[in-house]
Amino acid sequence: MRLEELALKWALKNAVEHGGKALPGPVIAKMIGEDSGLRERIGEVKEAAMRAVERVNSMGLEEQRRLLGELAPELLEERRVEEEKKLPPLPGAEKGKVVTRLPPEPSGYMHVGHAMSGLLNYLYARMYEGRLWLRFEDTDPRKVKPEYYESFRKGYRWLGIEWDHEKNNSDDMELFYEYAERLIGMGKAYVCSCSVERVRELRRIGEECEHRGQDVETNLRLWEGMLSGRFREGEATLRLVGDMKHKNTTMRDPALFRIVEHPHPLTGTRYRVWPLYDFAVSIEDHLCGVTHVLRTSEFALRDELQNYIRSLLGMRNPIYVEYSRFEFRGTPVSKRKLRAIIESGLARSWDDPRFPTIEGLRRRGILPEAIREFTITQTGFTYAERIYDWSLLYAVNRKLLDPKARRLFFTPEPVKLRVRGFEGGEVEAPYHPENKELGSRRIRVGELYYVPGPDARAMRPGDLVRLKYLMNVRVLSVGEVVEAEFQGREPLRDVKIIQWVPVEDAVEVEVLVPGPLYLDEDEINPESLKVVKGFGESAVASVDVDEIVQFERFGFCRRDRGDKAVFIKAHD
Repeated sequence: MRLEELALKWALKNAVEHGGKALPGPVIAKMIGEDSGLRERIGEVKEAAMRAVERVNSMGLEEQRRLLGELAPELLEERRVEEEKKLPPLPGAEKGKVVTRLPPEPSGYMHVGHAMSGLLNYLYARMYEGRLWLRFEDTDPRKVKPEYYESFRKGYRWLGIEWDHEKNNSDDMELFYEYAERLIGMGKAYVCSCSVERVRELRRIGEECEHRGQDVETNLRLWEGMLSGRFREGEATLRLVGDMKHKNTTMRDPALFRIVEHPHPLTGTRYRVWPLYDFAVSIEDHLCGVTHVLRTSEFALRDELQNYIRSLLGMRNPIYVEYSRFEFRGTPVSKRKLRAIIESGLARSWDDPRFPTIEGLRRRGILPEAIREFTITQTGFTYAERIYDWSLLYAVNRKLLDPKARRLFFTPEPVKLRVRGFEGGEVEAPYHPENKELGSRRIRVGELYYVPGPDARAMRPGDLVRLKYLMNVRVLSVGEVVEAEFQGREPLRDVKIIQWVPVEDAVEVEVLVPGPLYLDEDEINPESLKVVKGFGESAVASVDVDEIVQFERFGFCRRDRGDKAVFIKAHD
């Protein structure tokens, strides 16, 4: 394979695995890993990799996957087979006949729970060579916003999720009305003008209201009044004739439609009567031919109602696969709680790295493939409540980053250290202890260094310390400046090893360190974001925005800004 094709192949593979963005370092490593003889042409390899990365990053994820499938289909197939081995079989599934859906409500930004549920629907559709719908459940005009639709599209693409069809529930309003009139004509739906409070109380005690006995003609006339504007918002709803004594309270004459006098971002003021969730989802799952509904267990009580609506209309019901919600300790996914944090001034936007939103996780340095692997390995089809600890996701992320992230020196809370008896000069230090393809850097060294404040404060006169890759020193005195003397270059056993930064080549670095948003269920953590300042080595300037590096003995950090050396810590 020619050099250019080899670079393109591995750039495409890297981009597909990282949500559409490739980085040169891993591409170079893969090229040399496939053909060790390329080490002698490292200059040409780097140039080819850079050209390929630039070309690939200008493409969309779907185009990247298509081109990789043409160039090296085995690289896509390897991943699919591995994922199939880890996922449990889907009940009642047949190859080529499975249809699943991504059904986000665009009333907020996409979060990690949406991501994990979306991945399951996507992976099962592909596992059984079926189809996947992206279907926006956007029938509450007061909540939906265009930016929320796009948050989900971008988030799913970042995760490597591709869908076969896309639609909005709001596209089918006229069809919803037709099905509503069919139910009214069957005597299975009626227009109710009871107050919300009265409806709630009657449903609680299991008693019918007077409107339930209205004849079909009256209900059709009142329904027309809802559509034409004779009733105002809150004055009338269309309710299903259910069973007011049913143990499952969702079956007690639930509302199917209500009046919402608010413009919709896609349909404007064309419609004023909007379906509620259970009616809309029942119809849409039928229209999309959904065979399997994979969703979290808070919807379980609604299965019976949705099946009943479809049975009245002669529609086939899907197979439900439900599981516990995806929740993480100390980090609510509730839009209400996250909005409260923004309104309090503790966070400025929804991409805050403390947030469980996809934008927040991406800024923090969580890889899309880490979320994917975590979902596959941690998910079980169980109703048992599970609250995940973030450390589990971080462990997966760390495993993926460790072999490919460059190592750099950063000295938090820096203290100066002066070394006597050292001539200075240059030292060459590898970017990675094992991945030699990442190369090395040369650091100019002299008499004065910054070392981490915690290390300096722990030093005592007479201590022997090693500055990694450079030299051993013996501490003479500890004050505003730590005084030490040179004790040789060769590594010594049982000596503490610390990172360091030459004072004359230091780069100012600021690292944002996110923590738990909540101390308990309701108490916001006022110290959930700390700022650590210090100095980094000169190579920090070469780190690209979005690149994740490991600051030695500090943690994995993603560069967040290009004008300043501002990083966000992902985890240790």
